[in-house]
Amino acid sequence: MISGDDAAAVLARVDALHTALTDIVLEGGDLDRIAAEVGKVLDVGVLFTSTDGRERAAAMDPVQRAALDAADFIDASGRVRVEKIAGGGRSLGPGQVRSLRVAAGGEDLARLVCCRTDVPIPENDVHALERAAAVAALLITREEAVTAVENKYQGDFLRDLFLRRAGDDQYVEEHAEAFGWDLRRPVVVVVAELDPPRPGEDASGPQRRRWQDRFSSAWRQVTTTLEKGVPSVDFSSEVVALLPVTGSDDTPWPGHGVVRTVVAAVAGDRGGGRRPFSVGVSRVAGSLAELPEAYAQARRTVQVGRRIHGDGSTTFFDQLGVHRLIALVPDVEELRSFARDVLGPVGEPTAASADLRATLRILLDTNFNVAEAARLQFFHYNTMRYRVGKLERLLGPLSSDANLRLDVAVALRVLEIAS
Repeated sequence: MISGDDAAAVLARVDALHTALTDIVLEGGDLDRIAAEVGKVLDVGVLFTSTDGRERAAAMDPVQRAALDAADFIDASGRVRVEKIAGGGRSLGPGQVRSLRVAAGGEDLARLVCCRTDVPIPENDVHALERAAAVAALLITREEAVTAVENKYQGDFLRDLFLRRAGDDQYVEEHAEAFGWDLRRPVVVVVAELDPPRPGEDASGPQRRRWQDRFSSAWRQVTTTLEKGVPSVDFSSEVVALLPVTGSDDTPWPGHGVVRTVVAAVAGDRGGGRRPFSVGVSRVAGSLAELPEAYAQARRTVQVGRRIHGDGSTTFFDQLGVHRLIALVPDVEELRSFARDVLGPVGEPTAASADLRATLRILLDTNFNVAEAARLQFFHYNTMRYRVGKLERLLGPLSSDANLRLDVAVALRVLEIAS
């Protein structure tokens, strides 16, 4: 039981910390200064994260970080697994880690994560941490108001640039520099969209807005750590980022390496409420004049990629192949009609037809090499010969008519998109 003097000392320390933190906010300080003050006064390691665990500010030494990592409280992408720390705290060897909500007006804004590696965090210090979370909420509310205005201006400017109405190159470059962007280097345009909600989920307008806000914030945080001058803007239903292409990209296609890295970092391990999303990536744009076309490529790619590969896909424009042409046909019913005319009963939505289509794809991939196709499908050679005969009765002389094979191959691709 705490004596009267001890209780008074605890309250005095809490009030002193609260006053110091309030002064930081009034002086225009940031979350890093708040984290440092809390860590110094309470002798704890401090992290401020997004609601899903992405680090925003820190005052934590390498030993404390290593302890969190060893206890599996940090995933491979660096996201703090705040969902595992929620509640009354978790053991961290002989010490403890806690996560507190940073909230205002009933809305979660962030998480305050603190830890000690030697002893548990005293309950008396939890009251001080709650005060710190309240002060942080004031700061974050102010920052988000400023960010919302900045994002609107940035979004309007980028839309004008994509619509070729932003002005001449010199004006565009000067305006971009005011936002801290560097548009004078080769980039790929990335369009990222949240996947549709699952059946039974709350998909109301306010909930979708919260998902989108968190999604765009995650992209901003990740692209900021990539390097300076990387635009990342929320277009309401999509996030658009211009990722730089460097000579160090060791993938076969320029830009693919940096895109994979950023997408993996944004996705994390899907914990903490991260929503699945799909991504479309343009070809490299080497100048301002090429950015509008690159944006159009990225938008089209994310739509076609989701049709072909499903939700959660990352698709590159260079890899679309014939799907690029198919996707340009606006009349989906006309595409379905073409597939029906070419494939006939083989295109029907039945298990037997799907099995025949699988065999047909392998035959096309092997240029109708029956022996190789039989090996790939683990069929006896005579079984494959029977299937070839059946397909030719239904579709025509596939093995001898190259033009017919082309029509059938395109129809199969159409079926993937149109369905």
